[in-house]
Amino acid sequence: MSFSSLGLSAPLLAALTGQNYKEPFPIQELVIPPVLAGKDILGIAQTGSGKTAGFALPILDLLQKQVESKNRHIRALVLVPTRELAIQTADVFQKFGAKLPRQIKTMAVHGGVSINPQMIQMQHVEILVATPGRLIELVVSKAVHLADVEILVLDEADKMLNLGFRMELNQVLEQLPEKKQNLLFSATLGMDVGPMARLLLHDPVRIEVQSETENIDLITQTAYAVAPDRKGPLLRYLILKQDMPQVLVFTSSVHKADAVTTKLRTNGILAEAIHSKKTQGGRTEALRKFKTGALRVLVATDLASRGIDIPFLPFVINYELPRSPKDYIHRIGRTGRAENPGDAISLVSPGEEHHFKVIQKKMGKIVLLQESNEFDLKGY
Repeated sequence: MSFSSLGLSAPLLAALTGQNYKEPFPIQELVIPPVLAGKDILGIAQTGSGKTAGFALPILDLLQKQVESKNRHIRALVLVPTRELAIQTADVFQKFGAKLPRQIKTMAVHGGVSINPQMIQMQHVEILVATPGRLIELVVSKAVHLADVEILVLDEADKMLNLGFRMELNQVLEQLPEKKQNLLFSATLGMDVGPMARLLLHDPVRIEVQSETENIDLITQTAYAVAPDRKGPLLRYLILKQDMPQVLVFTSSVHKADAVTTKLRTNGILAEAIHSKKTQGGRTEALRKFKTGALRVLVATDLASRGIDIPFLPFVINYELPRSPKDYIHRIGRTGRAENPGDAISLVSPGEEHHFKVIQKKMGKIVLLQESNEFDLKGY
């Protein structure tokens, strides 16, 4: 199937060609036509499945056919759980909308930065991508009005509810008109998401695409048994010996992310950390450098990893295991994307071995634990 068969207008088809998009991903095939038709959507899809373009393209197409909205009265609202995902999602809208006959201003707003510049820049915004807390602040300040929202997108709804946004989401929903098009996306439809879906959606089109769990066959998984004091040297040994050009390393705490980054840099490996204690500017710049290849290693915590979407990331390393098997799958799912193979490596200390067995059971895949004692880590 081609994009031209999905009902998109000529300007957007030209934008897709200019961005070298040749064929739609499965979720784009399924989402674009019903969104153009004004249907509500209940989508079950992971980050990296192509869903952002799946809703951004038809939203741009629908809005470009209308006259510009009243100043500070947005037409489309996209709610996301993290700063990084807000920036990334707005970038997709801006990329596809850059050469439309009628320019549609898209903006991302989030916490971690001063609100004043965002208030000023809200002039003539029609598509707003926001984290709930900052959006409420802007509404209270009358910098933005939600009474004319025509399309609401709730992206990664399960993540937002797990991160404790329920009260803020309710506050936002109270500000929105009852009659609008609602697009809800979630990685799963757990008990938390179900009531919200029933509240928001009217006769929705249900769309489900292959989950990360089903895509892990694309990922080569390796695990090494290693003493805690040898983890740092083993990490550096693997990066250098395998000549890894781009590596995403996961730790379980902010403190450990900083410590691992410092050791990598001390040993001549260009690395930066990304976590909740970093400024938004620092997080954005580190992610930009990593995506463009200017940074070899990005060390991240699980919360900061939301929104890290790199189609051809070759290596992910679990320096420490996450608490949840679902988070493990999310971590290794940063590689092996868009039908490209990838490598995921876990460094497992004796105290983590039982938990690693639980992760394998939940994942439904055995990863043999290899000894690392034979590696000469002197000098690493």
